[in-house]
Amino acid sequence: QVQLEESGGGVVQAGGSLRLACVASGRTDLSKIMAWFRQAPGKEREFVGAINWKTSGSSYRDSVKGRFTIARDSAQNTVFLQMNNLQPEDTAVYYCAGADTSWIVYMEHEYGVWGRGTQVVVTT
Repeated sequence: QVQLEESGGGVVQAGGSLRLACVASGRTDLSKIMAWFRQAPGKEREFVGAINWKTSGSSYRDSVKGRFTIARDSAQNTVFLQMNNLQPEDTAVYYCAGADTSWIVYMEHEYGVWGRGTQVVVTT
C-alpha cells in the first residue's frame, strides 16, 4: 500500500506562483510514475503532468508547458509541482497520483493510488 498526501495549495493572484508537494509513504516502490491531476468546478479531472520516479523523465499537458515543472526528491519521497504564471483557468483541486508502470501514462484509470487533493484558487 502507498499513501499520498498533498500540500501547498492556496489562493494566489494571476501571474503568481505556488509549489505543491506530494509526500509518498508505505510501498513507494509500487508507484514508479507520479502524476498530478486537477479538477475544476463542474469539469472532469484532467492530467496535468507526471514524472518517472527512476529516470526523472516528465511529461505535461500543453496548457501548462513552460509554466509548470514537476520534480522529485527521492530522499524525502516527495514530488513537487512548481506552478508559475498561474491563471484563473488553473483554479482547481490538484491531486497527486501514483501508477505502477515503467512509463508515463495519462489516463485517470491507470493510476491506482490517489491523494485527497489540495485546492488552488487563482484570482484576477
